[in-house]
Amino acid sequence: MSVKFQYNKTSQQMLDKQLKIRERALPTLQNKEAALRIEVKRAKKQATELEKELETQMADLDKMSRLWGEFDTDIISIEDVVLESKKIAGVQTPVLTDVVFKKEPFALFSKPVWFLDGVTVVEKLAKIAIEREVFLRKMELLDVARKKTTQKVNLYEKVQIPGYKDAIRKIKRFLEDEENLSKSAQKIVKNRQAAQAALAEMEAES
Repeated sequence: MSVKFQYNKTSQQMLDKQLKIRERALPTLQNKEAALRIEVKRAKKQATELEKELETQMADLDKMSRLWGEFDTDIISIEDVVLESKKIAGVQTPVLTDVVFKKEPFALFSKPVWFLDGVTVVEKLAKIAIEREVFLRKMELLDVARKKTTQKVNLYEKVQIPGYKDAIRKIKRFLEDEENLSKSAQKIVKNRQAAQAALAEMEAES
């Protein structure tokens, strides 16, 4: 990282301040990254489990495909999906609280006896499918936040902190060299003045 600075105490103090801000923030960012990584895996696992459950349920229905061909899909539909928001590691994520179904009335005597059970099965499948989508969305949001946090961790850890440290080291070295040169120059001037004083004293005695 190319840090802009000047070879003076003021610039060094400013860089010190920026360095401390990043050094203090880094552990918090690393903890957030770790937490988000865990939550992404958890959401992915839950979505995968729901996917398997949905596949199992659908496979069971395939065995009854002849009956399902008679089912009237117009008698039930999704009216509303109720979601809440939950903050995880600073990220707002969706939580499914309810799926509201709209059911059209039908005459039981004019439909097969298993239609009521069929409505229950459709509700269950729809809830599983919707909950899976919610967990996939949750995983996506958390993963975006994790990637951004990882980028910031890498920026601080691998670029900015080493860059500020290097700049501070250069300023310190320059100021130390400048101080040493100043001391050497003062010593030379004193020696020269002492020599001139000694010479003048010798001339006065002679």
